[in-house]
Amino acid sequence: MNKSEDQINVLVVDDEKHIRRLLEKELSSPRRQITTAGDVQSALSAVRKNRFDVIILDIMLPDGNGIELMARFQEEILAVQIILITGYADVDDAVLSMKAGACDYITKPFDLDRLEQVVETAFQRGLGYKRELLRHQGSQATNNSFADHMIGHSKAMEEIRFLIRKAAPTNVPILITGESGTGKNVIARQLHAQSLRSHIPMLTKNCATLQEELMRSELFGYCKGAFTGAEASREGLLSMADEGTLFLDEIGDLSVGVQASLLRVMENQTFRPVGDKNETRVNIRFIFATNRELKKAVAEGEFNQALFHRLNVFTINTLPLRKRKEEIPVLVEHFIGKLKPNCKISKNAMNLLMGYDWPGNVRELHNVIERGIILSDNMVITERCLPLELLDTSSRDEEEAPLFASLKEVEKKHILAVMAHVNNNRSKAAELLGISRKTLYRKLADIPEYAQLEA
Repeated sequence: MNKSEDQINVLVVDDEKHIRRLLEKELSSPRRQITTAGDVQSALSAVRKNRFDVIILDIMLPDGNGIELMARFQEEILAVQIILITGYADVDDAVLSMKAGACDYITKPFDLDRLEQVVETAFQRGLGYKRELLRHQGSQATNNSFADHMIGHSKAMEEIRFLIRKAAPTNVPILITGESGTGKNVIARQLHAQSLRSHIPMLTKNCATLQEELMRSELFGYCKGAFTGAEASREGLLSMADEGTLFLDEIGDLSVGVQASLLRVMENQTFRPVGDKNETRVNIRFIFATNRELKKAVAEGEFNQALFHRLNVFTINTLPLRKRKEEIPVLVEHFIGKLKPNCKISKNAMNLLMGYDWPGNVRELHNVIERGIILSDNMVITERCLPLELLDTSSRDEEEAPLFASLKEVEKKHILAVMAHVNNNRSKAAELLGISRKTLYRKLADIPEYAQLEA
């Protein structure tokens, strides 16, 4: 059990000041942090700032109803336990509160011995619920990782599978590199699913989403009073990932100041929460991912050289989709199977997918297939269901086409692009092209590909 599991964060919400003082005095202990609020707005403000385990809530408040407020607390805080206060032993209120999701209720005047017992029981109930949820999520994460398996059997993909099998059971840090959209997150989930820590959910954080001080607080946590607004101590990702796996995505965007602190964690397996003088020891398996060239970042002084060497123990490189196009048909079949199993894709549409360079990689391909399914007619993804950029063959290698196309070829491609854009509406296409419908019909009759487009 982590130290933090013994700490109880309690919020007391009551409009009577002497009640708040009484409960704060009676419930205070070294392992309990008590916060009080006198109305709905103060309570909501406290909940936004802190994560409470138990909330003692008066049913009657000057600016709201306690039972309605309870529903909002339960939506915002995972497994929070609510104890309702009523001014008299009203059976109807008690029944209503229990049906609404309260774990218990107490009446005024208080039986202080019972109050202590109720709070402890509520905390243990919430703790058990959280542990059960984590076990369930860990099982789901494992199952989903295998279900969300890597698609394709190219030489590059088989090499990645081999590296995962070898590295997953170890504790060495893993660095996954490659362009955005190449499946680095999938590889990270596979590494965790096949590891010895798969029974504990993997924690994930994108380093590109937070500024330096926020990232430091996210990673290391902080103590009460460490900075303005730190009204209670809070766990960081390092503490929560103890005995498990922490996946730091876009590690190349981590600020230089935090990089040095992370290096110390990797070297010593200890860290110090913000504002704390004591070191905390953890046992964490690290997985990192980046779309940046970290060697170049080190040379330019944007990445800590020692950290780079520490996390670059075992590297898995992902190839962009344009360098493994043989996997496109398999990926397309997989995406269609997940999104709409009975749908098909025309041969001409598949040829366009094969000829495109996919700057957004597998993620872009997934989005294109999802769009194609929405636009499909009779459960068939045709050329007209694809984005206009895929209809433009200029992204193909120059040597595959002549330097200049004939005027007839240019006209044909333009007409097909317009027809796809308007979903084969001839009237709209004629209007956009500035020609009559009769002229459009004649030109379409001379385009063999149009018959495939309609197929």
